[in-house]
Parts: sequence; C-alpha cells; structure tokens
Amino acid sequence: MKYLLLLLALPVWGQKSVLDTYIATAFQQNITLQQKSIQVQKAMLALKTAQSLYQPTLAFQGAYQSGEGGRSIAFPVGDLLNPVYSTLNALTRTTQFPQISNVETNFFPRNFYDMKVQSTVPIFNKDLTYTKQLQSQNIELQQVDLSMYKRELVKQIKTAYFQYLLSLGLQKVYQNSLHLAMEGKKINQKLLDNGKGLPAYLLRSESEIAQIQAQQADAAKQSESAKMYFNFLLNVDLTREIQIDFDTEKAISEVIKASVKEGNREELSLLAKSISMQETVLKMNESFYMPKINGFVNLGSQSSNWAMNAKSTYYMLGLQLDIPIYTGNRNTLKVKQSQLDIATAKNSLDLTAKQLNLATEIAQKGIKSALVSFQSSTKSLDAATSYQRLIEKGFTEGVNTYLETLDARNQWMNAQINYQLNQFKVLIAAAAYEREAALYPLE
Repeated sequence: MKYLLLLLALPVWGQKSVLDTYIATAFQQNITLQQKSIQVQKAMLALKTAQSLYQPTLAFQGAYQSGEGGRSIAFPVGDLLNPVYSTLNALTRTTQFPQISNVETNFFPRNFYDMKVQSTVPIFNKDLTYTKQLQSQNIELQQVDLSMYKRELVKQIKTAYFQYLLSLGLQKVYQNSLHLAMEGKKINQKLLDNGKGLPAYLLRSESEIAQIQAQQADAAKQSESAKMYFNFLLNVDLTREIQIDFDTEKAISEVIKASVKEGNREELSLLAKSISMQETVLKMNESFYMPKINGFVNLGSQSSNWAMNAKSTYYMLGLQLDIPIYTGNRNTLKVKQSQLDIATAKNSLDLTAKQLNLATEIAQKGIKSALVSFQSSTKSLDAATSYQRLIEKGFTEGVNTYLETLDARNQWMNAQINYQLNQFKVLIAAAAYEREAALYPLE
C-alpha cells in the first residue's frame, strides 16, 4: 500500500542513463525521423520560395519572324500622287517628279526580330501574402509532427530496452534454477547409489532439468529478437551489443516518487495549427475580390533584317490590373468549403483532447496497477526464497522429501519470474504514461 500512497505519477528519471544516450542516438539515426526532418527542410525551402515571389523577375526574351503571303493591304499611293507629280512636271517643265506605283503590303513581317529584357514586379497581390503565411504555418506543422514522432520513438525505445533487460533477467532466473536442479540431481544420484533414494526421483530431476533448459532456450531466443528490434529502432547493426548498466531499482523508486505533471501534447498543437492554416485559407478565399497590380519594364530592340541602331531600340513600361468580376460563383463556394473545413477541424480538436485525456488517465492507472503487482511479487519472492532455503536445508538433512524440495524450487523460480516481469511492467507503464503526458524533454 505504501507504493500507492507515494505514487503521484510518472517516470521522469533524474539521471542521464545509458538509455538517454541511446535515445539521443536514435534521434540522429532513425530512418523515419530522418525522413520527417527532410519534410521540415522542404517546408523551409517552400517558405523561401514564397518569399521570393515578392522580388522582381528579370528575363531575356527574343523572337524572330519572317513570312510571305496571307492577308495584305493595298495602299494606292500612285493613284494619289501621280496626278500631282504630273502637274508639277508640267509646271516646272522637268521630269523631277517620276510616276510611282501603288503599294501592296502583306501582314506577315519579313526578317523581323524583337529582343528585349523584361522585368516584372508585383505591387499589390494579397494571394502572395497568404501564400507566405501558409508556408510559414506549414513549417510549424512539420516541426510538430517531427516532435510527435520523437515522443513515440522514445516510448518504443524504452519499451524495447526494458523488454531486452527482462529477457536477460529471465535467462538469469532459469540459469539459477538449472543450477539448483543439477545439484538436486546429484543429491538424488548419491542417495540412489547409497540405497536410500528412488529411481523415480532421479527421473523427475532429469525431467525438471530438460524443462528448465527448454525455457532457457526460449528466453535466449526472445532476448535475441529484443536486441535486434532495439538496434533496428536505432538504425545500427542488428547484432550490436546493448549496454545493460541501467539501475532498474533506482528507476522504479523515481517512478514512485515522481509528481504528477502534464506536458503539451503535440497532437493538440498539430490540430490547432491545422485550424490556423484553414483560417488562413479562408481569408485567402474571401479576398478573391481584391485586385492584383503588377508593374513591368521592357528594354529592347526590334527591326527588320537584323538592323540595330538608335531607331530600333525602345523601352516600354506599364501597369497590369486584374479585377475579378464574375467566376460562376466558384469563389463563394470555396469560402463555404473552407468554413466547413474549419468546423470539422475544431470538432477533431475537441474529440482528440478528450481521447488524449482518457489515454493519460488510463496510463496513470496502469502505473498504479503495475506498482501493486510489483509490491506483491516482491513479497512473494521474499517468502518463496525463505521457503526454498528452509526446504533445501531440510532435504539435505533428511527432514523434507524431494517432492517438497521440487515444489519449493518451482515456487521460487515462478516468484523470480513474476518479480522480473512486474518490475519491468512498472517501467514500461511509466514509459507509456510519459508518452501520453508528453513529459520526455525534447531538444
């Protein structure tokens, strides 16, 4: 009961343990974490791209055209000027003013070029402002998602580490039990040789040894699997040895002494930022009636037959104004869709908050239950150890039977197994609560 009285909640271990070092390694090397980090970098580049839209653009443009035929226009310059020229020649009694022909010109230009440097700059465009704001919010969204996965990774690493330590503990229990079983077999063999034992006891000893060896082999297999999964999370060689200098008893005592705390759940922050992005989209859709103004400047040269001189060069500057008048009511429909998206996101935020509170409460109760079981298994182990020692001593002195000794050993082994299971259940439950309450400090 004292564990329940001392328990206020959670596993925030004070010491920097080997487990914290492994977590730091996973933060650097985990593949999924690296992928999410790349998404954050991409979001930052998208923001820089949105910021660059405010800057003027400069581009070189060139065109060449030449053609004949097609539509044409007739210019009766001869019919207009020849009578005048004839009168002037008659008055001056010269041929100074010759007769000219009518002119017919095609629309297609012949050997015409146009080369220019064009610069455009946005002067007023609300879409650019909202685009920049959305990209900035997207960075925050990706960063929160990264932190959220880090917390889940911490839980997985701690759970895998404790599972590995548990498998090693079970192997040690089976090893000790096997040693006692081997000693029991020797005693039974001596008793049988001296005519005081029974062959059945010897057979029972051999059966007990075989059973423990099978359990030991299964525990070794589980240990190897736990090692590979732990190294997989760290993205290192699967067969790499794991350091086990972790103070389990101190960790459990700190779980007991820890006070109730509550961090900021990234899931709620993620949904809140999602709502903020939806609100920005709504503002952008509502500003569809705002005009867009761009400025431009062209510096170039255009002429025929590649002539380039003072007459061919030119400049042109101006403004472009774009005001939407009618779009088939599409913009109004987009506004309504954005409003519904915001309402849906707010409902999701409320539901998620309640679900997270429930999960936190369940995780906290899980620690309490694990501590009760741990306390019970501690007492059971103490009792089983004392009982086993008494029976073993009595068997050696001929007071107790072999069956009593075998029963005492089984009780002792099971008590050790339960103790190992329950102590790591406490730490695994603490890791789960740490995840639900978002307590592990993230860099």
